[in-house]
Amino acid sequence: MASSLSYTDIRFADIQMLRYNLDGFESLLPEVKAYIYCLSQATLYGRDITFDQFGRYNLLVRKTLEAVYTTCTSSDDDADQFAALRDYLRRVWFSNGIYHHYGCDKFVPAFGEEFFRRVVKTIEPSLLPLRNGESVDDLLDRICPVMFNPCVLPKRVNKTDGEDLVATSACNYYDGVTQAEAEGYYAALKVKDSYLSHGLNTKLVKDPDGRLVEHTYRVGGLYSNAITQIIHWLDEACKYAENEAQRHVISLLIEYYTTGALAKFDEYSIAWVKALEGKVDFINGFIEVYGDPIGLKGSWEGIVEYVDEEATIRTRKISDNAQWFEDHSPVDPRFRKVVVKGVTAKVICAAMLGGDEYPSTAIGINLPNADWIRAEHGSKSITVSNITHAYNEAAKDSGMREEFVIDAPTRELIIQYGDITDNLHTDLHECLGHGSGRLLDGVDPDALKAYGNTIEEARADLFALYYLADDKLIELGLLPDGEAYKAEYYSYIMNGLMTQLVRITPGNAIEEAHMRNRALIARYALENSGCNVSLKVIYGKTYVSIEDYRALRGVFAQLLAEVQRIKSCGDYAAARELVERYGVKIDGELHREVLERYAKLNIAPYKGFINPVLTPIYNNGVITDVTVDYSEGYDAQMLRYSREYGTLINS
Repeated sequence: MASSLSYTDIRFADIQMLRYNLDGFESLLPEVKAYIYCLSQATLYGRDITFDQFGRYNLLVRKTLEAVYTTCTSSDDDADQFAALRDYLRRVWFSNGIYHHYGCDKFVPAFGEEFFRRVVKTIEPSLLPLRNGESVDDLLDRICPVMFNPCVLPKRVNKTDGEDLVATSACNYYDGVTQAEAEGYYAALKVKDSYLSHGLNTKLVKDPDGRLVEHTYRVGGLYSNAITQIIHWLDEACKYAENEAQRHVISLLIEYYTTGALAKFDEYSIAWVKALEGKVDFINGFIEVYGDPIGLKGSWEGIVEYVDEEATIRTRKISDNAQWFEDHSPVDPRFRKVVVKGVTAKVICAAMLGGDEYPSTAIGINLPNADWIRAEHGSKSITVSNITHAYNEAAKDSGMREEFVIDAPTRELIIQYGDITDNLHTDLHECLGHGSGRLLDGVDPDALKAYGNTIEEARADLFALYYLADDKLIELGLLPDGEAYKAEYYSYIMNGLMTQLVRITPGNAIEEAHMRNRALIARYALENSGCNVSLKVIYGKTYVSIEDYRALRGVFAQLLAEVQRIKSCGDYAAARELVERYGVKIDGELHREVLERYAKLNIAPYKGFINPVLTPIYNNGVITDVTVDYSEGYDAQMLRYSREYGTLINS
């Protein structure tokens, strides 16, 4: 029997922890539950990989902090210091390291270095992550500068134009390598084989002789201990798979993890796209490249999912009409796909989150990322219904609409249509936006370099925004009338121009790819729509005003055509100009105002999730049922994951 679910849990720093419900899990067949459980174990064993990829000192810092948290007792004199250390550790858990999960800036401890050194020295050395022969002082001398000196490795991912993005980023994908060296190294590999996702599952280092060498994530290579456990649970999952296609996908993934061969990853990706039968699916591997400043190397992530049958009717209508949407796109016909292949879309319930999808997770995913696989074999898109529902529950009565939406009629519009259009935007973004368009022959998929992720997200968002206002959605029964799309148009522009600024520290520029994308689109609309989109000050407060929503759709069409041209032609200079002009800089006075207004609402700008606890019931070595429990607390879950799924040797 599942315990009752409260969607909200603890809050710390700028984060609110939420829970998500496994809707309909109890009615699944026992073997399907068992399949989900085994895949979930494979998902949780990747946690240490993500920590290490996000920074070479992350595991050392986390393990040391956990030792303090679980063994030391505060006194009245240092209670505030211990409380600050606890919250710092919670942030490290949340971000898979010492850098903010969204802004990528290093956390500033609110406790002192002298206090930290003192309490660590009281701990039994065997409980600390010491190297052979290393003293506690040696450990502290290694990690304290990284934790307390703001000048040491200050950003996980640096996107500042004109700087060496590789050398100035603290992510652990490179060692001793410059941006020019990394780009030159992979450009040479592409000459020999342009189809492979070179660098996706490796760390590029410079050896003592000055040569560039790749260390591959595989059995016997980097992260071998974690990967071996992942493989074990993938093998277990095969016993309960719903069909032969699922078993084939898992076998290919195991081969890829064993060999590290990128060609095997492509073979796996193609088989995964084609495996459409069954209720359960999963993502497990080195996938998204947002954490690499030059967009090549995949962070490890995992998610286990099962189909939300009722909601999938919505996305099936979209995917079934993919060719119509492609043919009627406002982009140059040269850049459209002549034949759209294999677009499938489902609404799913997440059953377990891991790696770069945990605790902060996406509400929609479209994979695989390789353009040639999308073109020749298609893609899968998912919208995550139970995660979206948890977000919506947490947002109720927050006061955001009352504070930032310009007037009562617009607020009523958003209340009436906001959930419908927001879900549809995600569906169109993932299902069709990412899968639309094509590269011209000979164009390098990575030609846009550091701007590639932002341009790709803008392309998908613009595709969705353009079609939200199309009568085709009413014809398909996806929208009730021709007014509904306005709710998403207003919310999107308001977010891109104003409300997303609450996530940025005063004085900083916008660096995260999705935020740059939203700012780019909203600011382009502000500058290029005449008087249709404006910022109005009413009684001392700034609001977004949209006079002509249909005209705004025309602006989206214009920008979509240009963004698709940039992508299709690999026009780096135009990508750089567009992103830097519209997506990076912030109006400091507007930022200050937004932060002051937002602070009065007492809302955490970021949300993350605590996983449910799945417990198998065995009979003669066979899983006959799986129970679900939602009561585990955030601290307890994180400490348990470190105990049970900690696989990697200290950095």
